[in-house]
Amino acid sequence: MNRFMLQQAQKLQAQLAKAQEELGSTAIEVSSGGGAVKVTINGQQQIQSVKISPEVVNPDDVEFLEDLILAAISEATTKSQEVAAKRLEGLTGGLKIPGLT
Repeated sequence: MNRFMLQQAQKLQAQLAKAQEELGSTAIEVSSGGGAVKVTINGQQQIQSVKISPEVVNPDDVEFLEDLILAAISEATTKSQEVAAKRLEGLTGGLKIPGLT
């Protein structure tokens, strides 16, 4: 590998590290059930918080609450992956690099 390619690789590595750091501090909030369940996730697909409105806590219908939580987490994960892919696409030129998204 020549010196220029090595410098380019180091530059890309630094840019990717910065992008990963930025994604870690990016908060994405989604909700389900008309806001009854809110999930906050970062750009690295790490759940930061789950908020549940007391009105939807019904011991006789736990399945409904479980469905709301699952829907919110699924949507949050999808949106987080989209944000990460968009952020990293400019750096990787559209290449899929394992472990980055």
